[in-house]
Amino acid sequence: MSGTVLVGGGTGFVGKHLTKTLTSKYYGVKVVSRMPGPKNISWQELNTNGLPEGTVAVVNLAGQNVMDFKQRWSAGFKQNVYNSRINTTASLAKAIANAKHKPRAFVSMSGVGGYKPDKDKEYDECCTVEQFDFFSKLVLEWEKAAAIDGPARNECRITTIRSGVVLGRDGGMIKQLYMPFFLGLGGPVGNGTQYLPWIHIKDLVDLIIFSIENSKVDGVLNAVAPQVCTNKEFSDAFAKALNRPAFIPVPSFVFNMMLGAERAKMITEGQKVIPKRTQELGFKFSFPTVLSACQDIVKNS
Repeated sequence: MSGTVLVGGGTGFVGKHLTKTLTSKYYGVKVVSRMPGPKNISWQELNTNGLPEGTVAVVNLAGQNVMDFKQRWSAGFKQNVYNSRINTTASLAKAIANAKHKPRAFVSMSGVGGYKPDKDKEYDECCTVEQFDFFSKLVLEWEKAAAIDGPARNECRITTIRSGVVLGRDGGMIKQLYMPFFLGLGGPVGNGTQYLPWIHIKDLVDLIIFSIENSKVDGVLNAVAPQVCTNKEFSDAFAKALNRPAFIPVPSFVFNMMLGAERAKMITEGQKVIPKRTQELGFKFSFPTVLSACQDIVKNS
């Protein structure tokens, strides 16, 4: 496949990695962003002019960073988290529906936060998401917004990628944890028994491109590594990769105070999620274990 991939929110952590890899594969890349740039278009331009000519695939990564520690978990911030995902996804779906020449694939992000935290239940892509809190409602509305109306629904594959925590040196959770762990001050959150669904940044980018290029891929994919691990197992692996100890646990109430209890649940509680359909479709993970992922991140720091 050649042509242009339109990336909503392509200036963030995942977006920068994705656009770099797409470019290396000789795709043209256009980014929909609030930030000006030579290869960027604004959301207003998208709404007015539609998809750029020659667009063969659309990916949406746009969304306010939920885990921004500087932002208080207020009603206004929650609304920004919600709108930044729902409105951008709906705008791209509408642009696809109105396009004279439809792209072959629309890849929309979502999250494993749609699955209710449970110490025993195992979630694969066939499991139903039901509303039980803010994040499950967000996932439901987010995925609903990706639906393409009218005949275009049959002309463009829609893939929803429910991502776990993305591990990479230059963003996400690792960026927050690197220095404490490097100084030997790292450790699990609470008792560390809660599950931590995760994926290496390279595998997430490769899965997005796999979804673009593989004509058999549509529907829901869990973007989580095959190795299910707990928060303590992640902490131990990251500390081992850094050759540091990891015996200083952080009490759950600290995150409840810093982030608000509702948001802190993303760290203090967790889900056992497996990439069953992702693997059945033939996707191969470069970093299937948390230790291999952490070692790669430390090696390339």
